[in-house]
Amino acid sequence: MDFDNQLDLKKNTLSDNNKNKSVLWLLGFAIGTIVLWQVPGGNFILYPFTILGTWFHEMGHGITAIFLGGDFLRLELYPDGSGLTTHTGDLFFGRIGRGIVAAAGPLGPTFIGGLFIYAATNEKLTKIILTLFSIMLAISIIFWIRPLFGFGTGIILLFSIFIIFISLKASPSLKRFTLQFLGIQSLVSLYLSIGYLFSDGGAIEGKNYYSDTMVMQQHLLLPYWFWGAAILVFSAFIIYKSLSYAYKGKKQAKST
Repeated sequence: MDFDNQLDLKKNTLSDNNKNKSVLWLLGFAIGTIVLWQVPGGNFILYPFTILGTWFHEMGHGITAIFLGGDFLRLELYPDGSGLTTHTGDLFFGRIGRGIVAAAGPLGPTFIGGLFIYAATNEKLTKIILTLFSIMLAISIIFWIRPLFGFGTGIILLFSIFIIFISLKASPSLKRFTLQFLGIQSLVSLYLSIGYLFSDGGAIEGKNYYSDTMVMQQHLLLPYWFWGAAILVFSAFIIYKSLSYAYKGKKQAKST
């Protein structure tokens, strides 16, 4: 083996090692976030990401309602990390449309998280997605998040400012890691309250509401526990496929 080939092999080995380390770090963040959300005091440590996780979930409901012909009226963020989306209007596909909007709360963040991790394989796309995400956070404050001067609103505003700063000023590697980290947070936001997926409802600000999976049961048939299990399995699949594509897949996106 000549010297040039030895150098190429060494570079490839270092590159593979760096990718594997990145995967381990992201998986560590994902597992650590899920565990902390389930233990006493964990929500306090991760409070900003708890609010962001609620934002992902509720925006999934609201944006899907818009796409299906409804009106997205408001997104309420409460200090305890819970949230509520209000939408009105006749939705396309009737009962099926209402079931889809219910599913979009837990599934929307799954798709967005997968998109973020996929986009992080391309330098230009990483910057574009970070910028668009920052703008979307700001737009949500203007049009939907209420109360406008609430604590949750302030956290979302800080995320918007921080992310646009990263997009404009940070190094390519930090931009990539930021987008990957946000993708992981989006993906695991589903696990913020696993028990909720397997219940028929819960209380928000003293009022009882059906769970998303119970609404799916009402409009899409099959019991709520089936939909809860299906959502968890699908989320785990997306996490695996996203990381697999980003670091181990045969097709790697190229920056231009």
